[in-house]
Amino acid sequence: MTTARFLEVVRQGGGRMPAFADLQGEALAALARYVFDGVEAPAGEPDLSPANQPYRFTGYRRWLDAEGYPAVGMPWGTLNAIELPSGRLAWRIPFGEFPELAARGMRDTGSENYGGPLVTAGGLLFIGASIHDRKLRAYDKRNGKLLWEGALPWSADATPITYRIDGRQYVAIFASGGKERGGPAGGAYVAFALPEND
Repeated sequence: MTTARFLEVVRQGGGRMPAFADLQGEALAALARYVFDGVEAPAGEPDLSPANQPYRFTGYRRWLDAEGYPAVGMPWGTLNAIELPSGRLAWRIPFGEFPELAARGMRDTGSENYGGPLVTAGGLLFIGASIHDRKLRAYDKRNGKLLWEGALPWSADATPITYRIDGRQYVAIFASGGKERGGPAGGAYVAFALPEND
């Protein structure tokens, strides 16, 4: 990226990055010098780097209601299947749940999720990723129907793998609880054996 393009992106935004239109003049030039040349403010001149500007980015903050749940409509997380040739949405289902809400009868709330799915040649879609309910699930990739779920010791914000030993297929995932809200954390690789074909 050229310096001119960099300055344009900072001022106007680009992709998922918002515009920083208020960053102008010497402050913007100081930012470009630092990014491209690693040069901070010369000795004796005021430090106009972004860290010393009156406003700066302090990280992502979740928008939560008074009870600590997402302050937007449900579902709070979905699993989606898209037909790649057409770009058409094939199906969408709520994905994940908060165990304490499910215990009160609020099912299919969806939840934050981190981690990707694994799709087998036989059409099974395995995914952990939901950070509150500590489950690995298997779905029918054609329609999103839940076929199986297994408990994990901690949430699994990871993508599962599959492998074979002596003709038996297994699905494994790493569970750590790393993104759970105040929950316990640990670390375990958990493997499940798929049913043997008759």
